[in-house]
This record gives sequence, C-alpha cells and structure tokens, in this order.
Amino acid sequence: MAVPNRAPAEAVNDGSVAQARGIGALQQIPAPALVVAGTLSIQFGAALAATIFDEAGAAGTTLLRLLLGSLIVMIFWKPRIRSRPAAHLRLTVLFGVTLAAMNLCVYEAIDRIPLGIVVTVEFIGPISVAAALSRRRADFVWIVLAVAGILLLTRPWGQDTGLDTIGLVLAVVAAAAWAGYILLAQRVGRFFDGGEGLILAMIVASAVTFIPGVIDGGSALVRPEVLAVGVGIALLSSAIPFSLETEALRRMSARVFGVLMSVEPAFAALAGFLVLSQKLDAGDIGAIALVVIASVGVTRSAPAPRSEAAIEA
Repeated sequence: MAVPNRAPAEAVNDGSVAQARGIGALQQIPAPALVVAGTLSIQFGAALAATIFDEAGAAGTTLLRLLLGSLIVMIFWKPRIRSRPAAHLRLTVLFGVTLAAMNLCVYEAIDRIPLGIVVTVEFIGPISVAAALSRRRADFVWIVLAVAGILLLTRPWGQDTGLDTIGLVLAVVAAAAWAGYILLAQRVGRFFDGGEGLILAMIVASAVTFIPGVIDGGSALVRPEVLAVGVGIALLSSAIPFSLETEALRRMSARVFGVLMSVEPAFAALAGFLVLSQKLDAGDIGAIALVVIASVGVTRSAPAPRSEAAIEA
C-alpha cells in the first residue's frame, strides 16, 4: 500500500541531490520515524478500506481514497503548473498513473485475499529489482529466501490454501507498480517543493480511477457514512503516508528507506488481524518473516553509491 510506497530501493538513487524545499512542519522529525509512521498509517488505512468494499466496491474505495486524499492535500499545498517544465509535468503524470495502478490492484487483491498476504506478495517485485540492479551474486540468496516465503504463502504445489488466483495475480501486478512508486517518488521529490508533485500525481490518479470507481461504487460513494470512512482512508492511506515518505526520501538514502519499509508485511498482517480479524497460521507468519528478512538483507547487502554514502554520513 503500497507504494512505496515503498520497498527496497537500493538501485533507485541516481546520485542527484535534492534541490526542492521540504515540508516545513515535518523537517524537525527524524526521517526514520517518518517512514515507520507512514508504514503503519498506510496499512491500517488499507484495513479500514476493506470494511467498505461491500458497499463501495474495491475500485470505488480506491477512487474515494485518491479523490478525497487529493482534496485534503490541496488544503496544504496548491500546486503550480504554468511555471513547470513539460518534462516535470510528464513525470507527475507517470507518477499518477503508477499510483492509480498500485492502489487499484492492491484493493482488488485485498478484496480477495488477506491483507498481510497481499503486501507480502507485493514485496517480491521490489526485492527482485533491488537485487538484480545491485549486480552482486550474494543477493541471489535473498531472492531465494523471498521466493521461498512467497511459495510458503501461496503453496502452488496443490494444497488448497483458499487463496483466490486473481487476487494473487493482482498482488503481483501491484508489486511492479510499488517498485515504480519508489523510483518516481524520489525523482518527483527533487523537482517539486513540499507536496506539489504529490498532489499533481494524486489528481492524475483520481482521474484514472474515476470511471471504474463510479461503475463499481455507484450511489454508495455519496452516502454520508461511506464518505466519512472515505475521509479516514484518504488520511491514513494517502495524505499522511505519501507526505511522510516524500519528506523522508529527501533526507535519507534509498538503502535506509528500504530497510525500514521491509517491515511492512508484518505491519499489514497486524492491521489485518486487529481491524479485519484476519488470522494467519504459523506457516503464514513464518513465510512473512522470510520475506521481511530477505527484504532487509537485499537492501543492506548492496553497496551504497557515493552519493548515498554522503547522505548516510
């Protein structure tokens, strides 16, 4: 929830230095604390979203999250478009499409399989990207560990796990979008002040999800009780975590960000248990632990570029 939104990102730091100003109210908070708070927020927001899937549908809930999130963020940041280079605006469009794909796939997957499993399956994409681009043979061990965790969760060898196949496929698609989110979030954060890039991307994402969201949610989207929950989802899943992570990525290396984000599957399982009463057996918990360990390992083992070493210092 995604997003990472939002995962191991060792190879996404291209060595450029942030030039844009950060979010003033968050600048005194340590960057690691911002990442952890954002991770908890987005997973409990995802759990809250699942509570209105029956009324608004997964796509309708996605629309509420992005549209209401955009309106909330616009209270604090009013993006400037006219003075922006076309290349920067194209970047925000790509960022917005990525956000839309990630959110849609995640919610559709959560509607079919437990939250903790969805987020764990998502992690295989960013882990694989980070390991592949590190060019270190040792990272193959972490890939094997992550794949072992995913196999233990999905058990494709014939044992009935009750997991929906479409839900698993959607989680895999979300994994690719999650990897793209990190790359684009870092780049957008370098060119836009505060939350300007974020709000533009969220507006684009709202437009992308508008038609499927209205078709799925219908009149339920304007019911007061659904809108009230939608505001909570927008705050927990969009406005708060995206703002926190965008600010954190200005001030910390992708390596440290990736390590902190590695606990996200565990947070997702916790949120699913507390909010949705989704219970996982010992094998599922062990599988999630394997993916978390692999995520930390692949992020920490890859050598830091010179620019990252400077940031960490």
